[in-house]
Amino acid sequence: MYPVSNKDRSIISLNGIWQFRFAGDSTWQPISVPGSFNTQLTDPRARYYCGIVEYQRHFTIPKIHGGERRVLRFDAVTHDAEVFLNGSPIGTHRGGFLPFEFDISALPCGAEHTLMVRVNNRIDYTTLPIGIEGGTAFFGSDNPGVPSVENGKKRLHAYNLPNFDFFNFAGITRAVRIYTTPQVYIKDITLTTDLDGEDGIIDYVVETSGDAAVHIAICDGEGELVGEGSGKCGTIRIAHAHLWYPRPGTPYLYTAHVTSDEDTYALPVGIRSIEVAGNQFLINGKPFYFKGAGRHEDSPFRGRGTDGCLNVKDIDLLHWLNANSLRTSHYPYAEEMYALCDREGIVVIDELPAVGLNFHGTKNPYTELDTASYHAELLAQLIRRDKNHPSVVMWSLGNEPDTENYPEDAYAYWRALYDLAHRLDPQDRPVTVVCCQNNYTKDITAPSMDVVCINRYYGWYNLAGVLEVAQIAFNEELEFWQEIDKPLILAEYGADALPGLHAINAEMFSEEYQVAYLKAMNACLDQREFVVGEHPWVFADFDTQQGPMRPGGNHKGLFTRDRCPKMAAHMIRDRWATIEGQAH
Repeated sequence: MYPVSNKDRSIISLNGIWQFRFAGDSTWQPISVPGSFNTQLTDPRARYYCGIVEYQRHFTIPKIHGGERRVLRFDAVTHDAEVFLNGSPIGTHRGGFLPFEFDISALPCGAEHTLMVRVNNRIDYTTLPIGIEGGTAFFGSDNPGVPSVENGKKRLHAYNLPNFDFFNFAGITRAVRIYTTPQVYIKDITLTTDLDGEDGIIDYVVETSGDAAVHIAICDGEGELVGEGSGKCGTIRIAHAHLWYPRPGTPYLYTAHVTSDEDTYALPVGIRSIEVAGNQFLINGKPFYFKGAGRHEDSPFRGRGTDGCLNVKDIDLLHWLNANSLRTSHYPYAEEMYALCDREGIVVIDELPAVGLNFHGTKNPYTELDTASYHAELLAQLIRRDKNHPSVVMWSLGNEPDTENYPEDAYAYWRALYDLAHRLDPQDRPVTVVCCQNNYTKDITAPSMDVVCINRYYGWYNLAGVLEVAQIAFNEELEFWQEIDKPLILAEYGADALPGLHAINAEMFSEEYQVAYLKAMNACLDQREFVVGEHPWVFADFDTQQGPMRPGGNHKGLFTRDRCPKMAAHMIRDRWATIEGQAH
């Protein structure tokens, strides 16, 4: 559970200035936590460093915490971590976007201790996201003028290239804390909600470390008691319940106060229902239309480091856009962002970091990679972390896998995860996987999901600059999906626009072309009742690996990287002002 401070629990923040060094160096230098080391240092190694780095700091636990259980928690370390206390290893963690923790109750209070973290940012064929070691995917012998694969491996051994289109920021990217609990404590809380006429139904399960009695009290937004229950599981009925609705509705939140022995924990509760019915997506029984964007945790100084100010700014800009949703592309976000979305009524498609399982037919990712068991483990961790957020309405298993060249293998891989998500999620939310531009007639995976989510770039990556023909091609594909008769979200579509580049005639990379492109694609969507959402790619410009198509990053943003609106942001804002949250 997310760390909280109350009358029975406390938090000691370990954020701030740590010591940092590249593995093998003898001297330390200052670095800020949370943050990505790639963006903080002028050392030429920092930007594209591949391998192990070390973080260190000293801390003291006050004596007043001597009788409590004490836990060291990392919200995320990208990608793999080895943790040492006073020179001794206490554990490891794999994966860069989900939390992990260690019980350090045996550590003496009142004395100074040394915490050291060894961070490995390598990505390969077993990690998620996928990385290419040695650069052979891009520098193979089939490319003229490039060294052979064997020589390429020797010459490029230090490189660790992402098989995805965003920068591989690394380090201790989210908060580090010690939190305390009583010795007998609440281990987990699971809340599910549903509707029965005008009443709200809250089912609860509370897991504790002992056999102490459990009491749960539900208070409304004004703090008044409206329902309660006893025991580790049960059902509470809230008469004439206020429902959690996305903006422009009211995202009403109750609070569940859970007490067990000497421990207490308060958890926000949004009463709402989620359902896919035919070709519609329903929230509280009403058709819902997703208006929002993909977004990266990305800023010039922090990299992917958690930034509360940026989170607040981005939510406020989503409101300004008249948006109601976002996708956590392409990895789980910091938990603070979900809490903001709960409060602010922004619907979340929660996505795993399963990016890069696509080699465009040159390699079968389902038989030649080793990700399946790890993928399932990350799915379980994600659901366990985010299961209680009312803003989370759908799980996305991954982004742009190869579902075309190996259709049967792809189906077996993704359907196994689909079934697992439905088994694990106590709220049984809809499940999807976001599919890339492909021969959709060969794709048997996307049609099997609860909601079809597709990324399409007609008019940009193919049929570039010819919007009239791009519309014809997109309409032809939409006719195909109409026969599938499932709700469809256009999860990505966009065109790069270099800020301030203008053209009398709308041409590629100008702000005018970005506007014309979005209008052309939107016109296709507006003709289809089964289309239940549009997410232009991307909310704001972001950093990427250097490359011939990426001058200073990806510029498909509605906003610049420093959150200045482009012409497209104003156009989308006007469009979404006329489209309610209900589907067409």
